[in-house]
Amino acid sequence: MKETDTYKELNPKALYQWIDEKRNFTLIDTLKSDSFTRRHLKNAVNACVFEVTFVDQVNAITDDMNSVIVLYGASKRSFDAVTAAEKLTQNGYTDIYILKGGIEDWLSEGFFLEGEAVNETYDPQTVLTLEDGSYKIDTDQSIIEWSGRNPTTTHFGTVEIASGQIIVTNGIITGTFDINMDSIQNKSLEGDELQPVLIDHLKSDDFFLTKIFPTARYEINKAEPVKEPFLSFPNYGISGNLELRGIKAQQDFMATITKTPEKNLMVEAHFDIDRTKWGIIYGSSRFFECLGIHMVFDLISLQIRVVTN
Repeated sequence: MKETDTYKELNPKALYQWIDEKRNFTLIDTLKSDSFTRRHLKNAVNACVFEVTFVDQVNAITDDMNSVIVLYGASKRSFDAVTAAEKLTQNGYTDIYILKGGIEDWLSEGFFLEGEAVNETYDPQTVLTLEDGSYKIDTDQSIIEWSGRNPTTTHFGTVEIASGQIIVTNGIITGTFDINMDSIQNKSLEGDELQPVLIDHLKSDDFFLTKIFPTARYEINKAEPVKEPFLSFPNYGISGNLELRGIKAQQDFMATITKTPEKNLMVEAHFDIDRTKWGIIYGSSRFFECLGIHMVFDLISLQIRVVTN
């Protein structure tokens, strides 16, 4: 049995013996309620460690701070039960055990579970897998947020994605999406009389020259998954070309790709572009002298959210 200042560890055989001996303890499943419904240990109750009310849920189960509590999670790789033990210790519970290896090790010892789908293939939902196909971009849910700066101010706003598609072939992504540059909006000056002035400036030949180049395009030449494509961390390296103001230049970035509950794709990315690569040199001290208050930093920050349908 492993011991720490926070909890003690029980291996599956020891916990099975406790259950067989009908020892007095509370067995708590720390996973989501739907996971608990699908499969759980016999006589376990559920308190989801991912919810802000977790400690309140445990208090409703037992408010005796000296009661014996056994927590379990998904596997030895998952920090669910350990996190639950830390939360309970911080809130006064004193006699906490953890099932070593969670449900995974419990099953490997040949012990049974209860629930509505105990034979269902377990998906740990940690890394991304993509099905081959062509995914059309949902322009109502997709947006680009931009942020530009000078020494004293940060301006930010949005620009719309007009159309596009993502193609997946054996895990490799290609595709294109068009950006409606004439839709550029500013949010930082909402309610200020200078807001339309800034928008007109951004649309002018000083910046994006939307009268002549109303559309920009990003072409994904090749996007590949990283070695371990975790769902909550940038998991794809995207290589491609951005065509802006009639100039095409390479722009690579990392993106986090996940799947929505409807099995559509959601792509999230945050990166900077050097606007001067596309001939947008207004206010750049690399091209002008004595700018004073007209200096504008060369990098524009983009936050892209693309959702397919």
